[in-house]
Amino acid sequence: MKSIFTVIAAMAITLTSYAQSGLDAQRTSRIDDVINRHITAGHIPGATALVIRHGQVVYNKAFGYADVASRKTMQTDNIFRIASQTKAIISLGTMILWEEGKFQLDDPVSLFIPAFKNPRVKVSFNPKDSSYTTRPATREITVRDLLRHTSGIAYAAVFSDPQMQAIYAKAGVPSGVGTMASDLKTKINLLAQQPLMHDPGLAFTYGLNTDVLGYLIEIWSGQPLDVFLQQRVFAPLDMQDTYFHLPPAKQKKLVTLYEDVNGKMLPVTHPIYEGVDPLYPNRQGTYLSGGAGLVSTAADYAKFLALFLHHGKYTDQHDNTSKKLISPATVALMLTNQLEKGVRPSPLPAQPEPFCFGLGFALETAANDHLMPYSIGTFSWGGAFNTHYWADPKQDLIGILFTQEYLSPYWSIGDEFKVAVYQALED
Repeated sequence: MKSIFTVIAAMAITLTSYAQSGLDAQRTSRIDDVINRHITAGHIPGATALVIRHGQVVYNKAFGYADVASRKTMQTDNIFRIASQTKAIISLGTMILWEEGKFQLDDPVSLFIPAFKNPRVKVSFNPKDSSYTTRPATREITVRDLLRHTSGIAYAAVFSDPQMQAIYAKAGVPSGVGTMASDLKTKINLLAQQPLMHDPGLAFTYGLNTDVLGYLIEIWSGQPLDVFLQQRVFAPLDMQDTYFHLPPAKQKKLVTLYEDVNGKMLPVTHPIYEGVDPLYPNRQGTYLSGGAGLVSTAADYAKFLALFLHHGKYTDQHDNTSKKLISPATVALMLTNQLEKGVRPSPLPAQPEPFCFGLGFALETAANDHLMPYSIGTFSWGGAFNTHYWADPKQDLIGILFTQEYLSPYWSIGDEFKVAVYQALED
């Protein structure tokens, strides 16, 4: 059986028969129904969907348009803004350096970025001028806190409470969605001066934690973040379409970003979040957002996910040799729940309880296995522009659905896609 890395990299993909993959052919057509229903309703202009079972591509389709105005049909190799799907890639880069002894998971972040020394927690807030009072935090932020989002660091403009958004806006802290004109050193040191939402370890608060990890990778490796990822992750996995900055030759493959305007999908022609150009992948800048800055394809992201199903190994498509990116023990650690009992998701994105999160992924565990059709051990997440993924080790299954909308009210398409895939399994 060919490795998934070889199969996808070939680009001329021959789909494995449904019978071989354990999917019912008639039921698999319901995946088409889900996506076409949303296109017909005007919820999305187009999408790409990829399903891999037992290391073989069994479903790989494009629907609708990459750009409606020019009638450019969607292709399976179109490039999407993957936003928070960047986080898991940065988490992998972090753990590669952890294996090399660059840090310990429970080291204080201030050991490497002194500005994080003596963190303080917000106590009160004055909406008239965005001023606030603070108290000392009960402990320092650790690297583990960043990986599991328990630092108390908030988000600017996205997934944060209004008070923290105002504080960050006044200070000039960016959301990290897109590539900013500043640089990581300047902005992360500025972030370190802002108050925390709560004491480290108290809650899962989705925030700029992974942007901090991106800067730490630069400190630990001595390389710019994009150079490190290219050499240590993208090149080894043959991820040929994953970037912070899209090369000019590939910009035509970037899908147009849309938004719902009075029930109609229109292209985004204005700045998003706190002033980000929606064409940010085509622009240059040195703030490389580890939390939300990458663009990629479904095929590239499948190679990344398959690394974890293969316990840290990848197969070189040129000589078919198996090489190790990280150890099986590190993969197991990343896919182990890191949230202590009583840690709650706060404030967004809304998650059902009990919520379990490892070092970079949401997890399906014995505690929450009744919530989704996933098997125990499944890891997943998504991106702000309505992109979705999961990998299920027990079923040896990967599912990826990419659409491209800003502030989409139709996020449920991701769960509908999951149901359509699992209901087609025959074993």
